[in-house]
Amino acid sequence: MSPKKGLSDEERGAMKARLKELKADEANGESAVLAKIAEMQEPDRAMGERLHAIIKASAPVLSPKLWYGMPAYARDGKIVCFFQSAQKFNTRYATLGFNDTANLDEGGLWPVAFALKELTDAEEARISALVKQAAS
Repeated sequence: MSPKKGLSDEERGAMKARLKELKADEANGESAVLAKIAEMQEPDRAMGERLHAIIKASAPVLSPKLWYGMPAYARDGKIVCFFQSAQKFNTRYATLGFNDTANLDEGGLWPVAFALKELTDAEEARISALVKQAAS
């Protein structure tokens, strides 16, 4: 991004979405997340639906909510993990990310984001374990 150019259309869209989210009622978190997932194109939609189910089953203490226009899951109002569709920023893979509130610390270096191209049983098991640890 050049200093003269400013924010990209995608970045402006994310900021507008975040402002709208801050005004939204907390009780509508899950319905807002499901609506956002429903707007996604395939294969992101199917991946988002499956991730939502995995996260809810693995860490029921996390509350679904939108965060910068992305499905996210929070504990005590702070985002623990989020799903960024490949479409969001025109990338070749979707992303499952974890914020600093996630309990994933492992020495002095640990991953906080994972590229997702598909969800097999192996990936689902790993995601479930990561989310359980992150929410602990």
